[in-house]
Amino acid sequence: MPPQDSRDDDITLFRQAVGPVAKVHADRAELRPHRPPPRPRQTEADHQRALDALMEDPFQVTDLQPGDEVSFMREGLQRQVFKKLRRGYYRISAELDLHGMTARQAHEALGLFLAEARTQRLRCVRIIHGKGLRSSNRGPVLKSRVVHWLQQRSDILAFCSARPTDGGTGAVVVLLRVNH
Repeated sequence: MPPQDSRDDDITLFRQAVGPVAKVHADRAELRPHRPPPRPRQTEADHQRALDALMEDPFQVTDLQPGDEVSFMREGLQRQVFKKLRRGYYRISAELDLHGMTARQAHEALGLFLAEARTQRLRCVRIIHGKGLRSSNRGPVLKSRVVHWLQQRSDILAFCSARPTDGGTGAVVVLLRVNH
């Protein structure tokens, strides 16, 4: 057995080499790394599709006038469903007001709004585009473009000018496809 002094020197040297230590209060090691928080991939994809749609649109304008009513019904939709939409049968779950926006801003806002409505599984929404009374001789710019943009989207089943109490020809009521 080595003398006591050499053992004390060994212990002292060991402690100096190791440095300060802290007592471990758990006897189990965490072997699996923590999982990252979940990401809303479908929402991100919807937002990306909305932004991609911004780049595709040539901003075509039709010959709509300020007081003209608009309507659109996707092929295969029952006429009775469209009549109910025109009569205000469906409760409007959300609304987007495009007043004061440029065409580019309105297109982006519309895409994001419809993506969010789809995420929330909304059935009927209102989009206020204005009547275009201040659009000089070009006609209602946003109204024409909103009609064009909505017709291009497969998630839109139908739309029509709102009832006079809901905005009249300055707004459209939109029936969305709801996937279950």
